[in-house]
Amino acid sequence: MQKLFTFIGLVVFSFFVSTTTHAQAVEFFGTPSSAISSGAVVPEGKKMFWSSGIVADVADSSAQVGTYARFGNTKTQALSILKKLQGALAKQKLSFKDVLYLRVYVAPDMFQNNKFDFQGWFEAYAQYFGTKENPVKPCRSTIGIATLVQPDKFIEIELVAVY
Repeated sequence: MQKLFTFIGLVVFSFFVSTTTHAQAVEFFGTPSSAISSGAVVPEGKKMFWSSGIVADVADSSAQVGTYARFGNTKTQALSILKKLQGALAKQKLSFKDVLYLRVYVAPDMFQNNKFDFQGWFEAYAQYFGTKENPVKPCRSTIGIATLVQPDKFIEIELVAVY
């Protein structure tokens, strides 16, 4: 009889652990070949971390203000922002594996005939998301805008993480 109760207890415990664990995972969906997810389902009870729009730090402090070298191109700025966001997440004991959504504003590059460098952003993104180290492909919007507050800043990123 004791073996039967032990067996039943193990079955109930296994069921509880498997359904609890499964219920806690954010479900992403979309086309597997896409660099982003089309949508996600967040389980009840999850907490969220939201960032404001973040812009790049100075890339070269010795470069003259108003020059291309000061903040760099869109890709350089995006990498700076992603490192800042990674640090902000780490302070909360989170990582890019917890990212649910990115909203990205790309402004024309005044040093490149006012062209939008979406490709520079995509290349920076690909270093952190959908990789072997971080297979998460968050939902994302990338929006071309007229300008940011500073004309030599070409990208601003907002982030939402779930944990």
